[in-house]
Amino acid sequence: MPFEIEPVIPPGTLSSAPQPTLRSTDGELALRPLELADATTVRTAFSDPDIRYWHARTMRTDEEARAWVAAARENWRRETSGQWLVTRTADGAPLGRIALKDINGLDGCGEIAYWVLPEARGAGVAPRAVAALTDWAADTGFHRLDLLHSTRNEASCRVAVKSGYPLEGTRRSSALHTDGWHDMHVHVRINS
Repeated sequence: MPFEIEPVIPPGTLSSAPQPTLRSTDGELALRPLELADATTVRTAFSDPDIRYWHARTMRTDEEARAWVAAARENWRRETSGQWLVTRTADGAPLGRIALKDINGLDGCGEIAYWVLPEARGAGVAPRAVAALTDWAADTGFHRLDLLHSTRNEASCRVAVKSGYPLEGTRRSSALHTDGWHDMHVHVRINS
C-alpha cells in the first residue's frame, strides 16, 4: 500500500555513495567508516567493563568483531545504520565509535549511539563526535535524531546536553541491562 508522503530520506540516498568520513569542527577528530582491520579495536573496546555494561554486549574473539564490522558495513548498504570509528586526525589513533542506528528514511529519523575507549575519556571526544555526526545528518536531510541512555549513565547525559540534545523525557523500564531493566532518558535534536 503506497504512502501519501514522500520519504524524508529517499531510498538510495545513503547507499548510492560510499559512507563518508566526517571531521569534528576543530579538525582534531575523524569519523571514518569501520574497516575489517578495526576488529581488534572493537574486540578490545568490548573488553572494557563500562562499554560492556552500557551496551550489554561482549566480543571474545576477533572473528566475532570482524562479523560485527561486516554487519555494520552491510547495514550501511541496507540504509539501516551507519557506524564510524572515531580517530585522532593527527595520528589515526582510535578513540571510540559512533553510530546512527535505527534509521527510518520515511520519517527521516535515527538514533545516535557511541562509546569512547577508556584512554580517551574526559577529552571531549563524545560531544565532538556527536556534533560532527549531527551536522552531517542535518545536511543529509534527517529531521529528528534521538540520543538515548540509561538514567543511571550520568556521563552520557552530560554528553547529550553538551551536544545540544535537550532532554525530551524518560522511557520507563525500556532497556534490559545485565543488572535488570533501566529507565532511559530520551534526548532529541530536531532539524528545523
